[in-house]
Amino acid sequence: MNLRIPGPTPCPPEVLAAMSGQMVNHRGPEFSALLTKVTGLLKEFFQTSNDLLTLTTSGTGALEAAVVNTLSPGDKVLSVVIGNFGERFAEIARVFGAEVVMLQFEWGTAADPEAIRQALHGDPAIKAVLVTHNETSTGVTNDLHTIAKVVKEFDKLLLVDAISSIGSIDLPVDAWSCDVVVTGSQKGWMVPPGLAFASVSPAAWEAFRTAKMPRFYFDFGKAKKFADKGQTPWTPAISLYYALGVSLELMKEEGFQNIIARHTRVASYTRKKMQELGLSLFADEHCASNTVTAVNVPQGVNVRALLKILKDKYGVVLSAGQGKIADSIFRVGHLGYVGESDIDAVYEALRESLSELGCKVPLLT
Repeated sequence: MNLRIPGPTPCPPEVLAAMSGQMVNHRGPEFSALLTKVTGLLKEFFQTSNDLLTLTTSGTGALEAAVVNTLSPGDKVLSVVIGNFGERFAEIARVFGAEVVMLQFEWGTAADPEAIRQALHGDPAIKAVLVTHNETSTGVTNDLHTIAKVVKEFDKLLLVDAISSIGSIDLPVDAWSCDVVVTGSQKGWMVPPGLAFASVSPAAWEAFRTAKMPRFYFDFGKAKKFADKGQTPWTPAISLYYALGVSLELMKEEGFQNIIARHTRVASYTRKKMQELGLSLFADEHCASNTVTAVNVPQGVNVRALLKILKDKYGVVLSAGQGKIADSIFRVGHLGYVGESDIDAVYEALRESLSELGCKVPLLT
């Protein structure tokens, strides 16, 4: 099966094999050594000297952690929304009592840093800004570097959903002054779902000290206290840590800059192959993501029927759209364990499937 969705992503055989290891005492020296190792490697890929915490949860759990550890009910936050996951980040803050100011942009485009500047200038009461670095629902990457500069002009907290970016798209956490940056194991890290990682800046720890939103399982303070002695506060997903240790070694062997370059190359190749099929891309080319490509469904084609043929006949699994564009696009994930040959298989399967559905496609040469 050629799994080409934005996550979970395929895992290298070595990573899968690592999970067959026997359990160890999560309060013992073996796990402590493993946690210390993966934390150090993760900090290299985050390009940070900040605290790096691991949580046994999904990416959404990490988003909740970012919110509840830095904010109090009634705090005003600016939520920068360019798609479905930006809306989710905002909803988490709203559920826990924040006053959320929505700054929405047309889906398929990136956020305008100048609009963020104007929003912050017009409302000094805003305490934090929520930003999705890479929006997988639309295949768009925000210019986080420029956004971060704007946010720091006003000395606001910057909470970043980097679930589908960091580790695959360059995001130097410290250089860009990001306060909390979160991601999930099932994306570019090439590990099954179940682990999340969060970097926490000194400014975020200052906010933590006065934050009053309820938290227990996702308490950064507890996580740091136990991390400092090589443990987690709650029972960790030990098998996933084994897998993470192997995947991070594979990533280190490939080299960080090589990983970034590969994702850039494969993304460009994917967009080219989709256009060769006569398909148009949903995202503006200037902000198109290097980890997922959103493609407009041809007129008259039912996206569910297309995805079913792809899976049942050709073993290729793609994603439909989400939210208001659920039926008008499909998405090709190309992050983590991926190369051009995987995209070639997607191209061939799409060519055959679209032809079956009555679309004109290029002839074989």
